[in-house]
Amino acid sequence: MRILLVDDHPVVREGLTEMINRHAGFRVCGEAEDRAQALAAIETCKPDLAIIDLALNGQPGIELVKDIHTRYPELHLLVLSMHDEQVHAERVIRAGACGYIAKQEAATKIVSAIQRVLDGGIYLSDRVTERITAKLAGRLQGTSIYNLADRELQVFELIGEGFSTPQIAEQLHLGTGTVETYRARIKEKLLLKDAQELLQTAIHWNRGQGF
Repeated sequence: MRILLVDDHPVVREGLTEMINRHAGFRVCGEAEDRAQALAAIETCKPDLAIIDLALNGQPGIELVKDIHTRYPELHLLVLSMHDEQVHAERVIRAGACGYIAKQEAATKIVSAIQRVLDGGIYLSDRVTERITAKLAGRLQGTSIYNLADRELQVFELIGEGFSTPQIAEQLHLGTGTVETYRARIKEKLLLKDAQELLQTAIHWNRGQGF
């Protein structure tokens, strides 16, 4: 089975290639480090599955997942990321991916994740599956990062990386007024009183210090 790697870190791609090519049934057929290269590689390599990082040179990988799923609905997509899986996993599944695996687990679980997805299944960790089940059962309520829409979460994380409103607008190809609207919605949903509290909360989140 032919596998395409989409990640902006050469060392990560090299490590994944080595792990995947050890498996007799899999072969890495191409690599890409951004959206344009990924779409071109899909056309030339004709992969059975693409493994996509959630952040590509500062661009939100989830938008690439949506784009690829729309253009190539038959292509299996597996997201590999260092981001908090409990926040992002459900979002990437809604976007069209068939699985989410944390980079910390890749060394031991990447082959089983690929196999699950190619067999037509969904690959998620037990922890994420439990949280989604709890959500469906109505046990996750209240103010939470999970209440942010996909675009709001992207803006929130870029704020935490120190980007200004004009920089975020340029990064996400949005108007500055639209970004300001997202900032207001984020503050409302997370009960944050001002821009300074929003910035501090976003920085803490990006550092893995929770919400």
